[in-house]
Amino acid sequence: MTVETFDMQRPLRVTDAAAAHFQRKLSAAGKSGVRISVKESGCTGFMYVMEEVDAGQDTDEALDLDNGVQVYIDAGALDFLRGTEVDLAREGINKVLRFNNPNVVAECGCGESFSVN
Repeated sequence: MTVETFDMQRPLRVTDAAAAHFQRKLSAAGKSGVRISVKESGCTGFMYVMEEVDAGQDTDEALDLDNGVQVYIDAGALDFLRGTEVDLAREGINKVLRFNNPNVVAECGCGESFSVN
């Protein structure tokens, strides 16, 4: 049996696979960071928004990943994302970013939007 611990100071966790994916994408785009936010959208309520950026906004929470990638989290999204793991998962022959978010109570059928309490 294993026990996973969470750093309560960090609003989300990025797996090594997702961090490597971010690093490849950012290098190709000439950017240094990823900004994560949420917006109202879809049939269930909200969707994740990811942008390649050079810097976050003044109110963003900044995370330094071990591989040098900066992750900026929109202050307005912190309550939606707290405890979330961002992972790069294989689905058939494709790889997709997954937000394993314990705050989600419902998702739409296509996986584009979610709702929280």
